[in-house]
Amino acid sequence: MENKRELFQSMVKRFGLLNKNCCIVGDVEISLVQSHILYEIDRRDWPSMQQVADALATDLSTFSRQVQSLMKLGLVTKMPSATDKRISVLGLTSEGQAVAAVIQQDMEAHLEEIFSHMTDFERDMVLQSIKLLNKAMAKSSVCCKPMY
Repeated sequence: MENKRELFQSMVKRFGLLNKNCCIVGDVEISLVQSHILYEIDRRDWPSMQQVADALATDLSTFSRQVQSLMKLGLVTKMPSATDKRISVLGLTSEGQAVAAVIQQDMEAHLEEIFSHMTDFERDMVLQSIKLLNKAMAKSSVCCKPMY
């Protein structure tokens, strides 16, 4: 029987998910968490801080510190919601949009290179398996939480 944890550990290491920084765009170093925040903001229209924190399954205080660092880098802007001034919404600056676009292109190229070592059938099977795993994780009571 295969060691499931070992399979995931190996995949995480090979995909670089343990690296401190995921990428450098120009002279800006972006951490993996910051990359995910930029992605989530970019795919929504002025999301609230809570919406993005929830999408990333992170607590608001940790998330808020990351947003502050992205604001200092000039990549993210935060302002009160037009409909409820108690809520802060997030957007990407033009530099933030450019950084997010470069990261997106790099990720797509990285994934294309990985999938180039598979047949079309194998690629489709892996993608379907990932979708199935994501659905199961969404139903799991221990998803995103350590089991100890």
